[in-house]
Amino acid sequence: MPALVRAAALTNFNDVALELGLDANAALRRAGLRRDLVRQPDQLVDAQRVAQLLEDAAQRSGCESVGLRIAARRQLSNFGVVSLLLMHQPTLRQVLMTLIEHLHLLNEQLAIQVEDDGHLVILREELLLPEAAPQSIELAIGVLYRMGQALLGERWQPASASFMHAAPKTLAFHARFFKCHVAFDAAFNGLVLQAADLDVPNPTADPVLADYARKMIASMPNDRQRSVDQAVRKAIYLMLPTGRATCKSVAEGLGLSMRTLQRQLDAHGRSFASLLREVREELAQRYVANPHYSLGEVAAMLGYSTHSAFTRWFSKQFGCAPEAWPQRAAASRTSSPSPRTR
Repeated sequence: MPALVRAAALTNFNDVALELGLDANAALRRAGLRRDLVRQPDQLVDAQRVAQLLEDAAQRSGCESVGLRIAARRQLSNFGVVSLLLMHQPTLRQVLMTLIEHLHLLNEQLAIQVEDDGHLVILREELLLPEAAPQSIELAIGVLYRMGQALLGERWQPASASFMHAAPKTLAFHARFFKCHVAFDAAFNGLVLQAADLDVPNPTADPVLADYARKMIASMPNDRQRSVDQAVRKAIYLMLPTGRATCKSVAEGLGLSMRTLQRQLDAHGRSFASLLREVREELAQRYVANPHYSLGEVAAMLGYSTHSAFTRWFSKQFGCAPEAWPQRAAASRTSSPSPRTR
């Protein structure tokens, strides 16, 4: 079953396509998406197709800020009923925790982690995709940035925004959007904030409305339950590059004991080892395709102590050396048929 995202992810795509001289309807058809989805924000659609749509738009228009241009037009209300719950949290930290709790209702492929680092806080964001999707990750981080602006106004002052992909040819739009340092070819995707900003009280928070919103969400007929294996996959995606993707660390991050986590995975016919292997395979394809990462760096991010150990594993899994993967992947994409319209 494909991971899903609310069709609200397509909000403002038509406007940006028009601005860039693209035929939005033709772009949607190429991605296998119905054009009427832009008017059905709560409809769930294949997240992979949305990612393909944005990458195709960037390639055809020659504009490498498609995702960020969409994010610039977003409002907090685009989160649907979840927006009411977010608006009435007492602090930005609680907003983020609440957002993470309900991500399965918004985008099943998006993972967010709040990591305290002394006076700074790192908001890591990752998309569970085997191939890099720069436009989608910029859209996700841009929306998170806009959410902070909406809640804190002038008090919203991130220290930096980081992207693991390469810098676009022009940074003009990125510089206008982010009022902070922007780093590319970075070690993670996300934002760096002052820790104190996360605990500034939200003067408009109303616990009664927050409780009302929670009850509304709980009663929604299309409330998709969070699966434990998907939660573990998200945690591994975020923790593997930092060397912390162990069963114990993931269980603690999910608020579970190792025994409870293993029991829940067993009930779904899964294991931590199998999920770790799946995520490692997906990230390996993405990392070796990035020319800015040496194989030594890729090996370290995937948990291998040596370059040679990683090369042996990769060759066994994919049938070719890591150095040959980018050309093979490009040839595979060229020969693959376009998705059919659903």
